[in-house]
Parts: sequence; structure tokens; C-alpha cells
Amino acid sequence: MLFVNLEQIIKNIIIQKAKPIGFDEFMDLALYHPVQGYYRAGRQKFGEQGDFITAPETSDLFGFCLARQCMQVLDGKNDILEFGAGSGVLATQILPELARLGQLPKTYYILELSAELQQRQKRTINTMPPKLGNTVVWLNTLPQDFSGIVIANEVLDAMPAKRLIKQFTHFSELGVGCQNDQLVWQVFNQVYTNDKILPNNVSEGWITETNPRAAAWIDALSTVIKQGLVLLIDYGMNKDEYFHPQRGRGTLRCYYQHQASDDPFVHIGKQDITTSVNFSDIAQQAKNSGFEIGGYATQAMFLIALGIDEYLTQTDKNKHIDWAQQIKQLVLPNAMGESFKVLALTKNMAVKLRGFAEQDLSHKL
Repeated sequence: MLFVNLEQIIKNIIIQKAKPIGFDEFMDLALYHPVQGYYRAGRQKFGEQGDFITAPETSDLFGFCLARQCMQVLDGKNDILEFGAGSGVLATQILPELARLGQLPKTYYILELSAELQQRQKRTINTMPPKLGNTVVWLNTLPQDFSGIVIANEVLDAMPAKRLIKQFTHFSELGVGCQNDQLVWQVFNQVYTNDKILPNNVSEGWITETNPRAAAWIDALSTVIKQGLVLLIDYGMNKDEYFHPQRGRGTLRCYYQHQASDDPFVHIGKQDITTSVNFSDIAQQAKNSGFEIGGYATQAMFLIALGIDEYLTQTDKNKHIDWAQQIKQLVLPNAMGESFKVLALTKNMAVKLRGFAEQDLSHKL
């Protein structure tokens, strides 16, 4: 049987349709094609040997701090649900720390659609003592009547997004076509009217992204949560920054072997493709879906409020030096500290969250 690579599969789809496909459809195929998609194939994605490094891969301290925030909400009767757990390392940080703090969840669920990543996560989880590892259960769909904490670290940015371009007085969708056997950007002729918060004060040719799938995910999450806290951690910004007139090429980024670009048409299926999160949009959808906003802060201030620096006093000299360097990576503005934000959503839960004691920028959403 002749092997057809993912780029050719996408070209064939466009040719068969005799018209461009939306960028969200392209992104969905590039990342989640059942066999050759970036998150479905067996390549190393995370860490120094992969294409990018996440906060949990950077330092155990990230998970330790999240455990402190979880402890405030857990009561021994509810659960934790982690979406898209990557290598599984975050669970191996949170669970031992919660055990140390005497506040383990009933169950630690991981919702992971990639069979390959699920196997990788199981290998990571098996490095923990059985008492902790046995609390982890994998899901393929949302649980019903969930009570507890939902953690989504770098999940929203990987949801397939639409790209839009300003034309005259309106926005049109920027799709993907095929010309001379090459994938190219191609504008749909119809006016894009599905998003009410698009800016008016930008010039023709200005490009941005919008993410209806992320909004639908928030809505679906609300329907299954009876009571709980949702922690969304991702790189992004509020609507004023997202739609700044100077951000004229949008927020699309691709990562291949730790090299960033804005070209999604190379290394298809072998590079990560992301768009920044419009947290104002997510917050509005959350409120429409029945959530309340529990806080919004930079990752730096969230971790500082949870006492990340206190861990330096709890370790020996050798580890102290390593942890000090890791803290810098997590909190400094020129690293992850300012570009990553934390948005907390709550439902039927009256609590002043510790992670936002130092900073709460909810009024800017």
C-alpha cells in the first residue's frame, strides 16, 4: 500500500472540495490526524529532546504550587481532572505534594485522546508509589456530574483556531488553499459574522485569530461540573492586547526542535501549531455558561502568591541552586512569567483563591 504523507492528504482534501478549507480544519488535521497528526504520532514533543518545554517540564515547583492551590479546594470527597496531560509529569508533581500536605483527591483523572500520549503518561505515572499511581484514571470523554478541580495547562492554545483578515470594513476568514501543488493562504469571499468582539480600529490586511472550539469546550465543561474550580494556564492576553493595532500578523506560532516560526505549511505533522489565548473571550464565554471568574493573573504572580520561593528554604544547597534557576524560568518576565496567564473559573464555590492574593487582573478582561 502506497504511503501518503499528511501534507498530501491535506492537499487531496482541498482538491476534492474544490475550494479552500478553514485554517481550523487544517490545524485539526496537522495536529490531530489519527495516524500522522503531531499529537497522535510517536515523536518526542516535550522537553529538551522535543520541540518545546512546558512549565511542568521546566520544574517540579510548578506542580508543587498547583498542589497548594488544589489543597485549598479539595475536601477528600472530590477529584482532579487534568486535560491533555502531555508526558504526565504534572500529575507526578501534584499528587506527591498533595500527599505530603495530607489532602489527596479521591481520583486524579486524565482526559487524553491520544493513545500514544496516554501510553507515555502511564509510563510516567508508574514511577510514583502505587498508592499514588493507583489514584490516576484515564478518560476519553468528559465525566458526568464532576465535583473538584479541572487543570488545563497549555490546552486552549492547541485548539484549532480560525484566522481572520480585515478587508475594507469587514473581516473575512483566511483559509488554506492549494496552488501549483503548494499550500497557500486563501481568503474566503464571505463576510465573517460569527464573532461580535472583533475590533473596528484596525487597518485593511490586519490578521487575527478567533477560537469557537475553545468557547464550545468551556460551555461543555460547564454542563458537567456541579461544583468546582477550573484552572486555565496558557500564553495569551486580554482583548485590548490581543487586538492591539500593532499586532497585525496575529498570534500564530509553530515550534519545531525549539525553533519558532509563523509558517504552518512546513514540517506538517512534525511541528506544534498554536495561537495565543484571548482570555477576555474565554472569560465572557465562561460567564455566559454559568461560571464565575475566580481570578486572573500572570503566571509569575500566581506562583509567587502560592509561595514558590518558600520551597528554597526546604531543600539542600545543591538543589537550592537548581531550584533558584528554575524559579527564574517560571517567573521572570523575559521567560514564562509574564507571557503565561492563569484564569480561574468557579462554579457553586465561594472561596477567595490563594493564587490571586498578590494580583487579580480580572477587571482588565
